[in-house]
Amino acid sequence: MVTTLAVVEVHPAVEDLRPGSPLAGIARRRFGGKSLLEWVVRRVSEAERISGIVVLAGDDSLAKSLCATCPPDARVFHASADDALGRLAEAVRMFPSKGLVRLNVSNPFIDPDLIDRLVASAVSSGCDYASFTFSDGRPVIQSKLGVFAEWCHPDAVLRADRLATHWSDRVVATRYLCSRPDLFSLHMIAVPPQLDRDDVRLAIHDEEDWEEVQEILDALGPESLDWQYITALLDRQPTMRARMAQRNRTAAGAC
Repeated sequence: MVTTLAVVEVHPAVEDLRPGSPLAGIARRRFGGKSLLEWVVRRVSEAERISGIVVLAGDDSLAKSLCATCPPDARVFHASADDALGRLAEAVRMFPSKGLVRLNVSNPFIDPDLIDRLVASAVSSGCDYASFTFSDGRPVIQSKLGVFAEWCHPDAVLRADRLATHWSDRVVATRYLCSRPDLFSLHMIAVPPQLDRDDVRLAIHDEEDWEEVQEILDALGPESLDWQYITALLDRQPTMRARMAQRNRTAAGAC
């Protein structure tokens, strides 16, 4: 049995994504000389507490074509469920583990050190679900920050899959689990102070996000993309920060 399994979801974290959207094929776009999917898998593999990686996708033709860019050391699993929670539950059943880390291909700056911190804290707490939180209590995973992952106990995912009946609770794989503290034991970790802000947006949800992460890559180079370097760069880019903050506020208002 794998100790900690990383599950990388192939489809972008865009709830109203349509097949004709340019972002539908984002996993195969080029980023740092690799496909975005390979880039994210490689970033995750740098985490010391990850013992296996699964790329999770649907069984439609688009998902299968996107997974063609997956590196050989990660396994690809095409789930048949129509919703994100169902697909994650299928992966849990197929790949037994003691804990799983969930993230999305839309997060090119996922941080391996923060993954290790997350896993260590989650395991020591004995919780069902763990992630990071802003100082005002907002879960970071609901933001567009894009450097954090989530940890889930496999049994909790299967329980959420049985209990969640409304589509709104299933369209995001962990929404039901992390929003029901009455049913699940949640463990929230304070974000580093440098990331406790609303003017950073590093997850790719639209074409403007894509252009900005490419600008960051061009400015720093592929070897200097830890969040500390990125925030230091953004501190010198007030115009970009202002654009990120505005889109973050717009997205928050739409929720």
